[in-house]
Amino acid sequence: MSEEIGAPRSPSSAAGGQVPFLHEGLCARDSVPAKCKCLAALSPPVLDNSQLQSRASLDSVIGEGCRIQVSVILPVHNTECWLDECLKSVVEQDFEDTMELSVFNDASKDNSVNIIEKWKLKLEDVGIRVVIGGHDSPQPQGVGFAKNQAVMQSSGTYLCFLDSDDVMMPQRVRLQHEAAIQHPNSIIGCQVRREPLDSTERYTRWINNLKPGQLLTQVFTSHGPTVIMPTWFCSREWFCHVGKFDEGGKGIPEDLLFFYEHIRKGGGVFRVDQCLLQYRYHPQAATHSVLEGTIWNHRVRFLEDRALKHWASFTIWNAGKQGRKLYRSLSPANQKKVAAFCDVDENKIAKGFYTYQESKDLTGGAFEENLTTLDLKEGLDYHHFN
Repeated sequence: MSEEIGAPRSPSSAAGGQVPFLHEGLCARDSVPAKCKCLAALSPPVLDNSQLQSRASLDSVIGEGCRIQVSVILPVHNTECWLDECLKSVVEQDFEDTMELSVFNDASKDNSVNIIEKWKLKLEDVGIRVVIGGHDSPQPQGVGFAKNQAVMQSSGTYLCFLDSDDVMMPQRVRLQHEAAIQHPNSIIGCQVRREPLDSTERYTRWINNLKPGQLLTQVFTSHGPTVIMPTWFCSREWFCHVGKFDEGGKGIPEDLLFFYEHIRKGGGVFRVDQCLLQYRYHPQAATHSVLEGTIWNHRVRFLEDRALKHWASFTIWNAGKQGRKLYRSLSPANQKKVAAFCDVDENKIAKGFYTYQESKDLTGGAFEENLTTLDLKEGLDYHHFN
């Protein structure tokens, strides 16, 4: 089910109205953030003597004063069944500049710690510095906390985020590093291959096929960030300008909240149009702990803040359940701005109640054809919400 927010001039609209326009610079790149200070308030991770000695030893090999270019940021919690494949993909990167792996173990109770230690030697043998932090508390502190700690203990100029159940293609770091140099205030993503191949097919198509402009215009949709978190790559300086991940723990969409703040601060979004990550789907993934209602509420507030507050009136292009839900979720002030509910199904309009489905899989392309005839511009005259 899906709905659009847009100008009330659809041929199927239940009522007319003047066309509101919104023009925003979501991708401003005319300023450079100050030096990174945002993580100074975090408690520094504690490294034991053996870790400190190993790090010092590798420093002498790399060369004193030679700054690490890329830190791979890897939070880990009970992922022993995938960790070998993940760490092997770090070793196999074809990036020729300096690189380190920053691992933070968030209270794993399985064999993850031993697997990390085994791969530490292999990584250092090929010149990749390894920094390991973590804690063994009874309960994990959450993905946001683990990522922040991994960033805090790392030293790279650029940050390459990786989930411990995913696998990088050998060229990932090299190609995203090249893109990040060209787009310093952007989050860099990439196309992915889903594993298993037949899981979340519609979502995977959306991830891989968004046009460059849609990486910014479709930030309000239910799919979440237009480049998915396990593909993120950015400069440390820009990460610190945006701020750390929310550390609320289980049930918090820390990647979505960071992405929204990134957009609010004028950040851009760029995707390397090559498949650089095997993106694994499984029931234990942390994303399943986030309630749909929690994400919905964050999305509505972001839509109101970024778009609706600029419009004098607008239509909801969905005359069914989802359209009514969106209307009820709006603030009273924005409810008063709704000029009409629209739909490609004339029967729904005729019944006098206020569903368009976004995908051609669900409408046979009727909505898209209708939209094309109106000569409207996405991100200016309308926004996809669901």
